[in-house]
Amino acid sequence: MTAPQGTAPAGPAVAQSAIERAAAPKATAAHAAHAAHAAPALWRSLGHIAVHLLTPLLMCLGMALAYLGAFHQPEPHHLKVAVVGTTQQAQVLAQTVKDRAGDALDVTTLPDRQAAEQQLRDRNLAGAFVPGGKHPELLVAKAGSDTSAMAAEAVFRTVTAQQGVPLAVTDVAPLSSGDPTGQGIFFLLVALSIGSYGSVAVIGAAGAAVGMRVRALVGLVTSLAVSLIGIVTAGPLFHVVDHHCLAVWALGWLYSAGIIAVGTGLHTFLRRWTTLTLMVLFVMLNFTSSGGIYRPELQNGFFGALHAFWNGAGFVEGARSILYFDGGAGLDGRVLSLVLWFVAGLAMLVVAGVYERRQALRASQASQASPVSRAFAAPRVSADRAAAEPADRAADEEEMEEAVGV
Repeated sequence: MTAPQGTAPAGPAVAQSAIERAAAPKATAAHAAHAAHAAPALWRSLGHIAVHLLTPLLMCLGMALAYLGAFHQPEPHHLKVAVVGTTQQAQVLAQTVKDRAGDALDVTTLPDRQAAEQQLRDRNLAGAFVPGGKHPELLVAKAGSDTSAMAAEAVFRTVTAQQGVPLAVTDVAPLSSGDPTGQGIFFLLVALSIGSYGSVAVIGAAGAAVGMRVRALVGLVTSLAVSLIGIVTAGPLFHVVDHHCLAVWALGWLYSAGIIAVGTGLHTFLRRWTTLTLMVLFVMLNFTSSGGIYRPELQNGFFGALHAFWNGAGFVEGARSILYFDGGAGLDGRVLSLVLWFVAGLAMLVVAGVYERRQALRASQASQASPVSRAFAAPRVSADRAAAEPADRAADEEEMEEAVGV
């Protein structure tokens, strides 16, 4: 018999439907298994991303706290100024300025103009006011700090405005023509700092196969290269440093060597967190307390306290002393601070080297098992090492990429 005209045979369709119904549970089970496997992998990937995002987010927080905390509201705090003269009028003027300013100013009197100029060259004053009837004068040393000189000028322009006379400003320590704002040394500090701490991750990660002595030597040579790049660009190229180039270069080398020594030592313990730590030490706390933009008398007490001994302040103030104050104005103390930072770096290298040797000794002792144990353990150790090496290399590459990216 044949099927009625206009109808299809039912047998093949029923068979196909039965096959699809039988396969559906298997497909559903496979999809569920795939989803169950994909979910943990997704969370692991998100966790990996989150761990690496933690570094830039912490950098963002640290930079915001440091820079806004240091620079958002510059105002005088015990800014040292003087009134020149021994007359009754000079004494009264000094006391009046002090009473109106409160803690913002420390006002003294000096006997004559020569004493005032010497105090400015010794960097003990931000400004010295010389009363002169219709021709008053303010002495400043812009090479010590242009912003502090501007603050002193603002104070005494208020005084002369009340008297209805103009104020003449005389700079006893002018800046170089290549650095009219006095901030070129600060930007040289920035270049030296980035070149130094950026090199630490490379030395620590790419140099992990060599001993600490070799890494320390590489760091010393790297600091030499960083300091040479700095002095060539700041000197012959842009004329920020237009004399005493050798002395400023030596100061830069000492500064860079200290950062690299500290960082290379810390890398043994901190690994991929080294870059963040160095940014805290040598960017967030360092740039803000260096005095390159505002000296401590225009900042809050925290950054002012750091200015006394932090290495960035040692370089900036030391370079200013060399370039504009004939090697005086506290140069010895600033050089000493840089030497102490370098010594701290050497101590850190010694501690890290001892730690690495002990770790290697423990690993060697742990591998000295019985012959039977070694026979069974050796293939597994080799396999584990082979599996771990790509991950270690990837971590090292990530660390160097993060450091360079920063």
